[in-house]
Amino acid sequence: MNYEDLRHFADSWGLVFLGMVFLTLIGWVFRPGSSQKNEKAAHMIFEEDHDDG
Repeated sequence: MNYEDLRHFADSWGLVFLGMVFLTLIGWVFRPGSSQKNEKAAHMIFEEDHDDG
């Protein structure tokens, strides 16, 4: 397998694979029931740590 074969594979099936990964991740964020977890994660950085150590 040479460079041209790998490039052809990446340009065709690699693009399809990465497109499917992208759509899966977008669908994962907008799935039903995930809005509460997303809201908590968005505000997590603003919560104070109460570490007295």
